[in-house]
Amino acid sequence: MLFLQQLVNSLMLGSVYVTVAVAFTLTIGILNFLNFTIPTLFMLAGMVGWALSYWGIPFGLSGPLPWPLALAMGIVAAIVVSLIVERFTFRYLKTKYGDSTEHAIPLVSSLGFLLIVENLVRIGYGTEARRFEGPDANMTMDVGGILIRIPQLVSLIITILIVIGLVQMMKRSRIGRGLRAIAENPDAANILGIDTKRIVPVVFMLTGMLCGLAGALFAVNYGEVAPMMGEDIGAKAIAGMVIGGLGSIWGAVLGGLCVGLLELMTVHFFGADTVQIVVWGALLIVLIAYPKGLLGHHSIGKGKL
Repeated sequence: MLFLQQLVNSLMLGSVYVTVAVAFTLTIGILNFLNFTIPTLFMLAGMVGWALSYWGIPFGLSGPLPWPLALAMGIVAAIVVSLIVERFTFRYLKTKYGDSTEHAIPLVSSLGFLLIVENLVRIGYGTEARRFEGPDANMTMDVGGILIRIPQLVSLIITILIVIGLVQMMKRSRIGRGLRAIAENPDAANILGIDTKRIVPVVFMLTGMLCGLAGALFAVNYGEVAPMMGEDIGAKAIAGMVIGGLGSIWGAVLGGLCVGLLELMTVHFFGADTVQIVVWGALLIVLIAYPKGLLGHHSIGKGKL
């Protein structure tokens, strides 16, 4: 029974990794660069949500806000920062330097944003973990002796619905077809009349929304936020994305769930100290056996979304 309980817990934790891994997949699958601000967006939503629920809007404009509203504003903050990153790590540099910015410069500049935002949060709120007062911790249900927290179940359902909606949007909507065309061949997309300056920000908006939602769900489910919380989640989400297959949304889903399962099963059998060894060891084994990942494609940017 304890094993089944851990299995259920791993599924709930994996839903957080899934959301962040899908965010990574969008930027690397469509724009072909690794967006290092993603862990910061995850952290920012949780920290902004905590600050607004604990203190309220700055300068005395309000008292402490209800936690759902505070987290909603945290998600908005993540989206806004993501769009700022798009403006200065992709659009501006691409316009100024052209194809020389294809990989290295956006990657390094996004890393700069990560460090700036993370340190601003640390200066403003300190480095300690903060208790987030969300829904009642006793909101659990017993299913055949297995305890399931209702907020975690709701989070899992929300994650599944978002992934399904995102996949359908990519396949059926005009914006989705434009994004897939850019992923396939940006120059050909421009020739076909797709306005990349209007379409590309959608990727960053979706990235901010996914990361913000993941940060909000993490705060609700685990009742704690910290300025450094994005680093571990981001690293494991990258591992999940690679295990599942670069550029594949469903690969990110599978990889995120696998990482969640590996993490909690490792804690259950071997202790927390061995988690990193097992997760990254599994990543290396998958890459040796399946270089493209479990559900990956032959190359990034070639019709995989």
